[in-house]
Parts: sequence; C-alpha cells; structure tokens
Amino acid sequence: MIEVDREELRAKVQAVYRKVAEEPRGGFHFELGRGLALKLGYPGELLEQIPPEALESFAGVGYHLDLAALKPGEAVLDLGSGSGTDTFGAAVRVGPQGRAVGLDMTEAQRQKAHALKERAGFAQAEFCPGYIEELPFADGSFDAVISNGVINLVPDKARVFREAARVLRPGGRLAVSDIVSELEMPLSITCNSSLWASCIGGAMQQDAYRRAVEEAGLKVVAWRENPQYAFLSKSAQGASRTYGVKSVSLLAVRG
Repeated sequence: MIEVDREELRAKVQAVYRKVAEEPRGGFHFELGRGLALKLGYPGELLEQIPPEALESFAGVGYHLDLAALKPGEAVLDLGSGSGTDTFGAAVRVGPQGRAVGLDMTEAQRQKAHALKERAGFAQAEFCPGYIEELPFADGSFDAVISNGVINLVPDKARVFREAARVLRPGGRLAVSDIVSELEMPLSITCNSSLWASCIGGAMQQDAYRRAVEEAGLKVVAWRENPQYAFLSKSAQGASRTYGVKSVSLLAVRG
C-alpha cells in the first residue's frame, strides 16, 4: 500500500467528482460524456437506454460490460458508480428481475444518480454511500462486481480486490476498467495526493496490479488495453509517455 494521506486524497477526489456531477461541461484532464462512451466501445443501443444526464457525467476509462456478460436476474455491484452510467447499463442487462447496486463516496454523484433512477423508473437499481475498500455488503451477495476508472484512486488496492472477492458468489466475476502503468512510478508522484486525484499518482504497475487481483483469490481470464482512451492535460500526457500510464480492462473469476 502506497503511503499517501488517505483523508486528504478522499477530499480531493470528492471535489473533482462533485464537479463532474454538477458541472460536466467544466474543464477536466479527462474526457466526459456520451462521445467518450462510444469511443470506448459502449454499444449505441445500450446508451440509448441510459439517462442522458448520467452520460454527460460519464468519466470512465474503458468498456467492460461485455466481459462481465451479465445475465437477466443477476445481482451486480458497481464500485465507484458516479452518476450511474455503468450501473444503469448493468440494470438494463440484468433486467427488472435483477439487481444493480452503485456504491460511491461522493454525495453529489449519488444524489444525481438516484434522481435519475427515480425519474427513469429503474426499480432494479439503487445507489448507496460507502468506500470501495470497505464494502457494506454480506459475503457472496453478488454475481458480478464491476468498476470503471476508480480503483486507481484508492491507496490499498489489494484490500479492494479482497473485498470484491468476498462479496462475490463462487464463480462470480470481477470486470473492471482502470488506469495502470508499465513502469513503477517514483515517490514524488505516488505520494502526491493531487496527482492521485488526477488518476495519475495511483496508477499501479500492471504486473503488480494483476498479481493483487489474483492474490485476492480471483483468476484473471481476460486482459486488454484500451488505446482509444487518452488523457487531455499535458501533465497527464507526460506521465503517460514517461511511465506508460494507460487504460486496461480485465475479467477475473472467483473460484
């Protein structure tokens, strides 16, 4: 676990994603919106079924619902659900007999997602407060756990993966998109909470990331890079060039 001030980091991350929820047309180092989702591979027919206000605050880094292969009636948990794009997408896939739960620590994001759920009539979706490394759910509660561009924001990623494995049923799937690096980054970056909040400082070296997933009791069965994802700011682009910071999607299965 990288030593970074957890409370300072959480405050900075919440400030960024509060703005994503409330001012999605503001300036960010990353892309937002429906166009980004299409570029990452989200099917247009799925996006048509997601509230447009959720899509305008979409800040994902990849597409992995195909890897999750959700089935009608299943229960799925979205770690760091934001304004709800992936949770709503999962709700469409599991249908009215299923359950799609979004967990997020940023109140503005949850409030926006909940209001959209009520308006759009997604009875199978719900949005809960909480931290992804401290899941408020019983063991074996879900058939699938998904997450998009969020695990890199947490210092103790191994704990996130252990928690995901804990709440998965035997044979359950973890499908995530996240930011990793090809090279390990220096302490000047990994101990800087501002760079963490920008999705750079917390990028784990890719081999260590995969190892942390498997040490949690999950077997990685698919791993792919998302070259269509790109940072916008010069500082983020510089880190990408120097340390190979990039987006990947993976599927892992609990034995």
